[in-house]
Amino acid sequence: MKALKNVFFAFLLFSHISSTGAESPEPNKQLSGHGGPVNCVSISPDGKQAISGSLDYTVMLWDLDNPQPKSTKRFLEHRGAVSEVRFLPSGVEAVSSGDDGTIYLWDVKQQKLLHRFVGHQAKVVSVDITVDGKMLASASWDGTVRLWDLASRQPLHEIKVHQQTMHAVLLSHDGQTVYSGGYDGKVRSWDTKTGDFIKILHDHDWPINIMRWYSDKILFGTSNGDVQLLDVTSTTISKVLIPHEKPVMGLAVSDKHGLIASGGIDGVIRVWDTQEWSVIGETSGIPGPVWALAFTADGKGIYFGSLDDEVKFWKISDTDSTDWGKHHQQRRFQVTTGVPLGELQFARKCSVCHSLNPEVTNRAGPSLYKIMGRKAGTLAEYPYSQGLIQSDLVWTEQTMDELFVKGPNHVVPGSKMPLQKIPDGEKRAALIDYLKNQ
Repeated sequence: MKALKNVFFAFLLFSHISSTGAESPEPNKQLSGHGGPVNCVSISPDGKQAISGSLDYTVMLWDLDNPQPKSTKRFLEHRGAVSEVRFLPSGVEAVSSGDDGTIYLWDVKQQKLLHRFVGHQAKVVSVDITVDGKMLASASWDGTVRLWDLASRQPLHEIKVHQQTMHAVLLSHDGQTVYSGGYDGKVRSWDTKTGDFIKILHDHDWPINIMRWYSDKILFGTSNGDVQLLDVTSTTISKVLIPHEKPVMGLAVSDKHGLIASGGIDGVIRVWDTQEWSVIGETSGIPGPVWALAFTADGKGIYFGSLDDEVKFWKISDTDSTDWGKHHQQRRFQVTTGVPLGELQFARKCSVCHSLNPEVTNRAGPSLYKIMGRKAGTLAEYPYSQGLIQSDLVWTEQTMDELFVKGPNHVVPGSKMPLQKIPDGEKRAALIDYLKNQ
């Protein structure tokens, strides 16, 4: 079973589900502007704004208070893919986290960065805030949960759970307890005042990928497709919902409307009415995994993120026939055959973050158009890391070869470019030759 669990992590980015159907998504409701797959989305308490995070390293703020949602701010401070975003209860501030191990606190009204919470040593995949907005909790792949004071912006406790990755964290409504879930499938509780371990509430065996509060119960989704409710008082499973065929990555709850939604790598979103525990909406055939879900303020729709470079809107329906694949083309990074070797390497290794467009794009990295002979860190309007700006590096066949042999951090220490090596000399030469001719 361990081997099957490991396959799950390697499988995430490149899953692709085909679709059939009759109708197209509502184009005027989509949140379009990201330059990479959208990992996370959150709706403000008043329902008038949304915030989203993407593989393009950016957080985007959206105005939903009109028929045509529009972007009002693009935050560029992240130094890696964004994994989680969350509004604070006030709706005036929000937090985000991601691959760079940092939690960012944003003022969404003045649209500026307020603070960076630093301490995690790996990707931060989950955050939660107490209902009074005073405490922040974060869970990381470094095997820890951390607690932070939002008023003083100081660290409170580092909880070393174990050596395996943590995926989910929740704070109790009274702020006295923090709950963690992760790779080992256990839900644990901890005292927020002392950071001390309390107990193991549940052992699911399969990795727990995500947790959300439903009333006073923990709703969780797992890598074997389960969606279940855990009663934290009796430490028993109080409800088992229809499982997904593949890992569950997205969950959303609307307590106001008594709704629960789950999304999986199987390209399915399922919505439950918790009064009758009946499925009131289901849509399938979404191209790629569903790893971000958020209900609209009226409970009639859902915003979700998947492999596409936008947050899509779905009007909940039990007879849904939306053709999510009708306008979807194979993603640029999913090319496997039919193109020259150099172009294939660019598609597989580079195109998630870079384009070959001479114009400024919204991807995580700068355009590689006419990169040969260009001094590193000099393309106008791109927010380079200081490592690149201060370097004397000029991109040539030799320096690019060194980059793909030794890795970005060796060639340009401090670069925010993720580790990307190409040990195969033929593939490396083909990619460099391809870029030389762009």
